[in-house]
Amino acid sequence: MNGLLKAPFFPHRVSSIQHPASSIQYRRLSAAGFTLLEILVAVFILAVVVTTVLASFNMVFSTTGELEASAAVFEAGKTCLNRISRDLENIFVLDRPIYKTPERSSPADPYRFQSPLEVSGGTKIAKLRFASRAHVALGGSRRDGIAEIVYYLQQDAAGSLSLKRADNLYPYPRFEERSADPVLCENVKSLAFEFVDADGNASEEWDSEAAKFGYATPAVVAVRLEVGGGDGAYLFQTTVALPMSRQKSG
Repeated sequence: MNGLLKAPFFPHRVSSIQHPASSIQYRRLSAAGFTLLEILVAVFILAVVVTTVLASFNMVFSTTGELEASAAVFEAGKTCLNRISRDLENIFVLDRPIYKTPERSSPADPYRFQSPLEVSGGTKIAKLRFASRAHVALGGSRRDGIAEIVYYLQQDAAGSLSLKRADNLYPYPRFEERSADPVLCENVKSLAFEFVDADGNASEEWDSEAAKFGYATPAVVAVRLEVGGGDGAYLFQTTVALPMSRQKSG
């Protein structure tokens, strides 16, 4: 009927109970929410996940730092051994009859081979001096020739040892440790050499101007370099067969 007024529509919430005698369903609409316990559990789980992720990141970053430090130490040790090997492979010595056995009044052989060994606090501190054609021109110098090469360890104020290389062309100046000498390797724990003569006899030190060694030069040189890296140390070793050597006198 057009004259009948329709009842206004008001939204309301009804329960979802179905009357047994009717097909009409009543549904109750209610707002969803979380209890305080559920929120606390979710926060706890999130905290565990975040902590695990951050720990993983820290582990990755710390491992990366250790690997980079190890790579730097390895590269430094490798560079040192390559430089020493190249210098020894270009060694120059005088052989008899040009070489004369030294007398008290005679000058030292400019091409002598010497390596004294000292032990300080349980650390082997060796020095190696010989003549080589592997001169490295520094400071703009382009001169070539036979150079006096000296490898030595120098200690800084903190007690750390650095391996340095002195390189001087003839006439050789009196050797002195200089700050200008290039540093080949830092944080050196120990440096040691082993020298083997033509008869297979080994020694940790050498002096081609001494009767003890028959005024000879070694035939083989073994190098042992220990470099520190954090709390550990890395050992580098190599052996060089010398292309020139002087036999023992007599």
